[in-house]
Amino acid sequence: MKAIVISEYGDPSVLKYEEREIPEMGSNEVLIKVCAAGVNRPDVIQRIGKYPAPIGVVQDIPGLEVSGIIIDKGDNVTKWEIGQEVMALIPGGGYAEYATADQGSCLPIPKGFTIDNAAALPEVLFTVWHNIFQRAKLQKNENVLIYGGTGGIGAMATQLVSLFGAKAHTLVSSEAKADFSKSLGAHKTVNYKQESLLEALGSPSMDVILDSIGGDYFDINIDLLKPDGRLVYINAMEGGKAMVNIFKVMQKRLIITGSTLRAREYEFKSNLAQDILENAYPLIEDNRFKNMVNYKFPLKDAAEAHRLMDSRDFMGKIVLTV
Repeated sequence: MKAIVISEYGDPSVLKYEEREIPEMGSNEVLIKVCAAGVNRPDVIQRIGKYPAPIGVVQDIPGLEVSGIIIDKGDNVTKWEIGQEVMALIPGGGYAEYATADQGSCLPIPKGFTIDNAAALPEVLFTVWHNIFQRAKLQKNENVLIYGGTGGIGAMATQLVSLFGAKAHTLVSSEAKADFSKSLGAHKTVNYKQESLLEALGSPSMDVILDSIGGDYFDINIDLLKPDGRLVYINAMEGGKAMVNIFKVMQKRLIITGSTLRAREYEFKSNLAQDILENAYPLIEDNRFKNMVNYKFPLKDAAEAHRLMDSRDFMGKIVLTV
């Protein structure tokens, strides 16, 4: 098969289009003929050498989400049949013509989505549903602040929060991104280049904050949160260390949490997938949910897709088509 391989750590030029063996399938796995693969920030971090794949997973082929057709299945697979179209969250190896996936990490293509566009859903859908709806236990009418409001995570979070019946507030860097975020249902946008978060939103005002930035924003988050607020970290692009005013946390009864998904056990991902199928699918299959794929590149042009992601001058999701 053809695959995109990280030839060495570095800029997008290290991504090479090469020949590889089709991956071997485990007894609980399906083999997917890939139609499209989503491009995500963790792929970039892996490319520069700071986010290795879990042990036992191919180390030099990035890609955490794919869509395609099942062409073979392991002896223990009971949930799927050969010929079915699926999208899947995988721990690596997605930038290729074929990929394997645990049967519990696969989901049917949602109604209203093409198979190519469905490739952009699993990584952000699993991440947002687990962190905002399971960990933070979002309630209707609550206020949610979403960092990176126009990227893949932000676009998914904004739509799910809004369709669920809560109010999404997003952090953006331009008027164009503010308009895009509002088109997805954002209640309010804040341009961090022009406004102070505390002044724009008021303190305290947020019930839940989904933060991918970290660093100096920690104190701002603590001030923004209402009593019994929940602060959830899914990344810390500006630093993972912060000074904590424990008294503020105690006085407001705050919950500070976070998670990563890639290395979690398959049983956890299978349970999460079932919760998504039962409770998130009605939201993403709502005709108000908007396709987030704004950029498509052929698999061989993965380096160009990464250059776009590195620039941060994009909105929504990027996919590679096979």
